[in-house]
Amino acid sequence: MTAWIQNLVAQLGYVGIALLMFAETVFPPLPSEVIMPLAGMQAGAGRFSLAGTIAAGVTGAMIGNLAWYALARAIGVERMRTLVDLHGRWLTLDWDEVERGRSLFAKSGATFVCLGRLVPTIRSIVSIPAGLLALPLLPFLLWSLIGTTVWTGLLAGAGTLLGGRHGAVADVVGPVSTAIVVAIVGWYGWRVATWHRRKGSRDE
Repeated sequence: MTAWIQNLVAQLGYVGIALLMFAETVFPPLPSEVIMPLAGMQAGAGRFSLAGTIAAGVTGAMIGNLAWYALARAIGVERMRTLVDLHGRWLTLDWDEVERGRSLFAKSGATFVCLGRLVPTIRSIVSIPAGLLALPLLPFLLWSLIGTTVWTGLLAGAGTLLGGRHGAVADVVGPVSTAIVVAIVGWYGWRVATWHRRKGSRDE
């Protein structure tokens, strides 16, 4: 995968970086932890500017963020009720929890979106609750842009500083990302195993 990413960036330049980061946003298994350090490494070698590299990565990621947000916003939280009623166990949700989440998101959704952009895996899917729970577009764009720029800039900057030792970035970020994914999967398994519909909610 590393050679493929390097070749695409070398051939397409900033456009390739943007395309890769867009793909990473809509398909999380393609890791930004590899894409941006490799792009930063090429910036350090003088092929691109670091500012241009970061801007390209942020642009691609923001297009993906907006696509997920628009899709979730089109579905809307009310349409989600049927899914919650039919598949509450696998979603580990009942409608009371959705309503509480909507209230919480109204108060601190922007902070959640911004910080979520800095967490592997979460950063790719945080647009979905933002859209479903109708976080206004301008705060969504602003806080997504801030979080995405910080994350992308850190990875590209690390690649530039480390030069040919870009693998050192993956050696640090990779295990952290894996630990977060394992924790999320474990948390989800625990939720499914212990979930029960609250009284007053519809029966499955």
